[in-house]
Amino acid sequence: MVAGFHDAKDGESHSAVLQRLVQQANIRVFESAVAGGRTSAGMATTIVACALRYDRVSVAHVGDSRCYLIRNGKAAQLTRDHTVANEQVRLGLVSAKEAGEGSTRHILSRSLGTEMVVNVETNDHQVLPGDVLLQCSDGLHGSVEGSEMAALCSHGLDLLGAAEKLVALANERDGSDNVSVQLIRVRDVERMGMYRGRPYKLY
Repeated sequence: MVAGFHDAKDGESHSAVLQRLVQQANIRVFESAVAGGRTSAGMATTIVACALRYDRVSVAHVGDSRCYLIRNGKAAQLTRDHTVANEQVRLGLVSAKEAGEGSTRHILSRSLGTEMVVNVETNDHQVLPGDVLLQCSDGLHGSVEGSEMAALCSHGLDLLGAAEKLVALANERDGSDNVSVQLIRVRDVERMGMYRGRPYKLY
């Protein structure tokens, strides 16, 4: 992902770049599983990635790894879990409460490496100075509430310290899953508008 991002063409939208790179990563995982034969059967993973430009963040994901936007002490989830339970909620088959307690809540409906082609979900959001983006695996969001994430990232704690506290809290409560977390603070932005597909500065 990182190598491909650095090689991306100038002017290509971040959403398009991320979608293309996640597809390439998917093929790599899929081919590795096929090459590994029986020992690698069923190999798959999840991914979440974001790219910042001007005053926008583009987020791409597959599976149940999440991206949150933390602003003014509150955490907003920017991604939608690709799980069987979440799909059932979306289709109106079960309530959110039932899905959260059901046996399908951890079963992925989409993952990286399961098929040759994957449906990558992307979206764009505006960011403001002081915002914090939090990307994490289900080992974190499965045991730490969004409000707790926001509290730890909003009280003047340095981001490394906040990340360490989040991992420690997740391990203390559960510890049965790996915990990955990345925190990004937006220090400043360049406000931009779009006219006929071209960006221009807003003063």
